Amino acid sequence: MGQIFKQEKVKLIIGLIARQENLEITQKRLVKVFGKVDYASEVFDFDSTRYYVKEMGSELKRQFIGFVRLIHPETLPAIKLTTNKIEDKYFTVESKRLVNIDPGYLSISKLVLATTKDHQHRIYLNKGIFAEVTLRYRDKTFRAWPWTYADYCKPEYISIFNLMRNQLLSQRNKTRV
Repeated sequence: MGQIFKQEKVKLIIGLIARQENLEITQKRLVKVFGKVDYASEVFDFDSTRYYVKEMGSELKRQFIGFVRLIHPETLPAIKLTTNKIEDKYFTVESKRLVNIDPGYLSISKLVLATTKDHQHRIYLNKGIFAEVTLRYRDKTFRAWPWTYADYCKPEYISIFNLMRNQLLSQRNKTRV
């Protein structure tokens, strides 16, 4: 029988999709809930899909943020429920979202995203929330799966996740000293 170990904390990351003017406002709202940000990527054009255009409009942008406070992996469903409430309360007008907030976590070996949508490669966690291993760390970099969202495969995004992984390693080393 395998030994059960307490899981190490992981880095909370959030991917944002919105028009430029809503990114900074959203980040401020997230800081109030999840604490200080230690990484904010540059803002990219979101051009990998037109999925959100009907709801959110054109000229959408993508940004990733990482937080100082590490989290327990099992808190991911509660975090997703919280970000859904933030979308609904502050960023929905006439039943249309102005912002898409995608929380997940980064561990040493993978990037996991939370979702409300079931699919063959997703695992149900609880409270209507599923988890997807979106990227895996192998041969010194994050790598995609066949189901990985197209934009998460971009080299500039992979670089961001590699950088945040290094931050996580540094944070864990500081807590062990």
